[in-house]
Amino acid sequence: MSAAAQSRPFGGALEGLRVVDFTTLLPGPLATLILAEAGAQVTKIEAPAGDPLRANPPHVQGTPVSFALLNRGKTCLSLDLKNKDQQAQAEQLILQADIVVEQFRPGVMARLGLDYAAMSARKPDLIYCSITGYGQDGPDAQLAGHDLNYLARAGILSLSGDDQGRPAMPPTQIADIGGGALPAVVNVLAAVVQRERTGKGAHLDVAMAENVLGWMHGSFARALSGEVEPGPGEGRLSGGSPRYRIYETADGRFLSVAPLEEKFWRTFCATIGLDAERIAELGEGADLISEIAAILGRKTCAEWMALFQGKDVCVEPVRGVKEVLNDAHFNTRAVFEQKLETVADGTFAALPVPLAKDLRRC
Repeated sequence: MSAAAQSRPFGGALEGLRVVDFTTLLPGPLATLILAEAGAQVTKIEAPAGDPLRANPPHVQGTPVSFALLNRGKTCLSLDLKNKDQQAQAEQLILQADIVVEQFRPGVMARLGLDYAAMSARKPDLIYCSITGYGQDGPDAQLAGHDLNYLARAGILSLSGDDQGRPAMPPTQIADIGGGALPAVVNVLAAVVQRERTGKGAHLDVAMAENVLGWMHGSFARALSGEVEPGPGEGRLSGGSPRYRIYETADGRFLSVAPLEEKFWRTFCATIGLDAERIAELGEGADLISEIAAILGRKTCAEWMALFQGKDVCVEPVRGVKEVLNDAHFNTRAVFEQKLETVADGTFAALPVPLAKDLRRC
């Protein structure tokens, strides 16, 4: 390797790969953000009105922060795909690319003449990823939906709920990320490896509703075995066990308590002053949950964490997002080291992505 090559900043594991991104909002943009962070050259195609995420608050100095978080490191290009000349421009970008990521309903790209069949006929090594709610075929392929609908269809919402059995609203877009963005990246990378061996591309059908089914291995095990699914808040990992709960402290904060294994459980109980006889008397059900709740409610979160310090008890305070941004462990590991150059004079942290540092572009 030449001295010049050695001194050149590392371009990332995917350096040299070209991606054309037709997606909006969260699933596709997060997927292509990860690819860009790994060094791929991503060109994001937007309609003349722009990605709808540009309109979402908050805006800082006129810049949409959510859009900036998900689309850093990409080249944005406005094209009206209904305009023949601009459609031809998009076509040329695809033919020069290695990977296409699109998020339209099935059939839209075909009507534009930009679908996998048309493009792969001219570029057989093209990797073409289509992210949708319900997949490219099947009776519900054209059904409109969002993250909440996909979680409902997959059965995940039925596993959460309040004490009256009403499903709980998820705090983030689980299907968009776990069923869309991350499976898209996994499939694209697998297709890149396959192309190295065969020279052929692939059409990747990423369906968010079905991709979150793998998140429910425990529920599937029970259903396949003929066991009754615990009600909301009754399962071992959903609130029914005193060993896996969220408890309130004296100052109104909360502790996530998860000493499932016996060695952790014994240390936890000893630290809070709960002896084995009392546990045996109450049993590991609602009565013990109430007992632990009463004990933990006698001290503040900080007081409990001081007592737990240095002990293997599987306890963490429930932190707010602003606390997370200042977390000493995360900051020691440089989790928020990268900055958004286009927002607040480069002082805002960039969105962390699940990519090992040795694979990222410098």
